Amino acid sequence: MEADAKQPELDPTPVSPDDLTVVIPTLNEREAIGLVLDELRQEGYKNLLVVDGYSTDGTPDIAREKGALVVFQHGAGKAGAIRTALEYVKTPYMLVMDGDHTYDPKDIKLLLAHAAKYDEVIGARASRQSMGWLHRLGNWVINRVFNVLFGTGLSDVCSGMYLVRTEALRKAELRTRGFNVEVEIAAHMCTYGRVTEVPISYRPRIGKRKLKSFRDGIAILAAILSLARAYNPIFLFSSLATLLAIPGAVLTLWQLYLRYVYGTWSLGTAWLGLVLLVVGLQGFTAATISIMLKRIERRILQAIRGG
Repeated sequence: MEADAKQPELDPTPVSPDDLTVVIPTLNEREAIGLVLDELRQEGYKNLLVVDGYSTDGTPDIAREKGALVVFQHGAGKAGAIRTALEYVKTPYMLVMDGDHTYDPKDIKLLLAHAAKYDEVIGARASRQSMGWLHRLGNWVINRVFNVLFGTGLSDVCSGMYLVRTEALRKAELRTRGFNVEVEIAAHMCTYGRVTEVPISYRPRIGKRKLKSFRDGIAILAAILSLARAYNPIFLFSSLATLLAIPGAVLTLWQLYLRYVYGTWSLGTAWLGLVLLVVGLQGFTAATISIMLKRIERRILQAIRGG
């Protein structure tokens, strides 16, 4: 007699707010930090950790008055703040959010609903009208480059609000600095864990803007290439080699055109084009194999973890 068809698994119980520590890195956020902490309290979040980068405007004092635990970071940039936070977080999950009032605490429950199944849940900003056009363009480019190099389909790896499994984050080295830390965390989680994203709102910031779209965008792209070298070097270098096929094809076709139309051609240039074309095609083959192996690796890791 055949066994009954397997019933679909029910979604696990959403993670409780008591299992979550909200981590807020700050640097001179006097105008916004009080409002952010008030909103978090109203939504029922009690474990509030403000990691301050030595503000000079009284931000730590306001945070303490609002009942948050305030610590001063060691190390530089936002990555230093995250590393510092990991020394104090005792809950199984932590949520990182900016302290400039751009992210709405009402959206945290959307991330909590999926936390039990994933190592990272990114809050993808569904509405980005509060960003300048250059900022939006930079985000689009960064996401496309990240997805190509890491074989993902994420839409907002630079989001300033994301929920992570604390123990999974402790295993990340976090070598980058500044606003690059979100990208590094996503790269680590995509490589060794499971990542998803949910749409969230995005509000105009309160206070002085710190992100410089062009400068920080270039820094983040450089960080992505560096992370790709660390997490998937075969794909990165084989992809760069694939680009050689473009000038190789152009040179080869040009020499063929000269040979059959005008009867004159350069043997050296033709050989150069052919070599570049062959190297590029070999790079494409290696990149394709690398993607396949990476997918197999992820499936094996998920099977080992029971995912």
